[in-house]
Amino acid sequence: MTTSFKSIVAAATLAVALTFAAAPSFAQEIAPEQLAMARKYVDLTNKAQIFEAIGAMTAQQTSELLVKQNPGIETVINDTIGKVLESRRGKGGDLYDQIARVYAVLYTPEELQQIVAFYESPVGQKVADNAQAANQDVQKIMQIYTHNFGTEFVREVKSQLKAAGYNV
Repeated sequence: MTTSFKSIVAAATLAVALTFAAAPSFAQEIAPEQLAMARKYVDLTNKAQIFEAIGAMTAQQTSELLVKQNPGIETVINDTIGKVLESRRGKGGDLYDQIARVYAVLYTPEELQQIVAFYESPVGQKVADNAQAANQDVQKIMQIYTHNFGTEFVREVKSQLKAAGYNV
């Protein structure tokens, strides 16, 4: 199994697991107004265009997988991937509705109204506009911090074990 194929399988497995993990929120009845307000929140904060990003990532992985298996028809494969991707463009509504259901279960209608009001404000739009960049920067900080923490932690454990007479 190729690495790209493993990535696709892992992503699909995660998606299925998340779908079943979220099942209770799908079974719950939600007032249409509450769901609409949650969807408005999703639309206001979807600056990263989740559906399009998933499509682009999947297209790249599909290209790597199929071209590796069929290098002689790389252009045909990539043209076909482009056509399929284009045919799916703008069809993220079902995904966004499912995400909205999660928020509709977590928040009351009044809370959703307050959240939407915030994201409709200039500062709320700035938060939404900067969320992806901020998340990427925070992720980098967390990777560095986690690496450094792990290194220091191992060093401290070894030092204490050595002080206790163990040669590790």
